[in-house]
Amino acid sequence: MFGIGIPELLIILVIILVIFGANKLPEIGAGMGKAIKNFKKATTEPEEIDVTPKKDDEPAEKK
Repeated sequence: MFGIGIPELLIILVIILVIFGANKLPEIGAGMGKAIKNFKKATTEPEEIDVTPKKDDEPAEKK
């Protein structure tokens, strides 16, 4: 997939570790997990609020 093998992934992970530090990685992982979970939930659930205007069968009364 995209020509990325084990050595390339290890290099990327080491770079991420150096940039963010070991203490920040669990927070980043948890945030990404929540984001993916919310995205999946939003794409599979129907809309909670229907904002489509309803057509009235009766004409509006003129004042």
